[in-house]
Amino acid sequence: MKAESKDKKRVLMVGNHVIGQAAIEAGCKFYAGYPITPQNELTAYMADNLPKVDGVFLQAESELAAINMIFGASAVGERVLTSSSSPGISLKQEGISYLAGCRLPAVIVNMQRGGPGLGNISPSQSDYFQSTRGGGHGDYRTIVLAPNGGQELFDLTYLAFDLADIYRTPVLILGDGVLGQMAEPVTLKPSFKHEAVKVDKSWVLGETKNKEPKVIKSLFLEYGALENLNKELQKTYDIIEDKEVKAESFYVDDCEIILVAFGATSRICQKVMMSLRQKGIKIGMIRPITLWPFPKKTISDAAHKKVKFLVVEMNMGQMVEDVRIAVFGKSEVHFFGRTGGIIPSEEEIIEKIRSLS
Repeated sequence: MKAESKDKKRVLMVGNHVIGQAAIEAGCKFYAGYPITPQNELTAYMADNLPKVDGVFLQAESELAAINMIFGASAVGERVLTSSSSPGISLKQEGISYLAGCRLPAVIVNMQRGGPGLGNISPSQSDYFQSTRGGGHGDYRTIVLAPNGGQELFDLTYLAFDLADIYRTPVLILGDGVLGQMAEPVTLKPSFKHEAVKVDKSWVLGETKNKEPKVIKSLFLEYGALENLNKELQKTYDIIEDKEVKAESFYVDDCEIILVAFGATSRICQKVMMSLRQKGIKIGMIRPITLWPFPKKTISDAAHKKVKFLVVEMNMGQMVEDVRIAVFGKSEVHFFGRTGGIIPSEEEIIEKIRSLS
């Protein structure tokens, strides 16, 4: 649902709807998905609105079918989207690996729920490892964007389509049940739009009459051919790591403890930081916006012997491993998390901070 605000420049939208609108604004013309809570509102929004812009909506018979439909539509040059929640994303992993192996652009939304297994429908951040390490088989990566509210759900979804086209790669929007369900005012104008997107579409499949037929594949049996593909993919990943890192830093120059958090958890941590700073406690914060490429330099530059890091997540400790790698022994790194669909409270985080002080 959406309602205009008084200045008519912003609209109140549920997070899952925001993603759908951003996709449509970005030129998405094909969506395939399968229902699962807590992302069903996105599927419903695309069913209602994608046909209005001459797009195609398909409710697939399964997550496996949905990701392979996305593969086909991407191969003919369309901007494509699929979405699910944790167990459904697991089912899509083989198809995501195929997309990466064939260098096909696609945007995939994971609105995380508690796990493992079917878990529950409460918010979680326990798919971090799956998302940032590729998730499926083979040497590949997906760009992973971690919005922390309604506006970034719009901005980063819009950006995702540009990044997918520029680098010919799957891009993952990693949210959680909180972000998908809550409503916030949103300006429907992207602030993360990639400048001057120029995309080579010569690889796109199309009419073959009087033309040399094109082949898109990820099966390479000739000696050395697959290694060459992996080397080409790695060159692309190196460029992404150089150019597409995004993070937000607060008060890292004068602090004694730096909080590191992403997504919805970062909003809780930001409130904790401001509350404690008002009491004279020197707290800073770093919020990774791209989980891959991870903002290693931002964290490394803030690390020294007099500062401690506290990583706060809705899992048992996943991003904390990347923080420890980035810190490289220059600072202490600690962890606090809740799991199983439980959101960390401000009081719990403050108590942990006091124990470190």
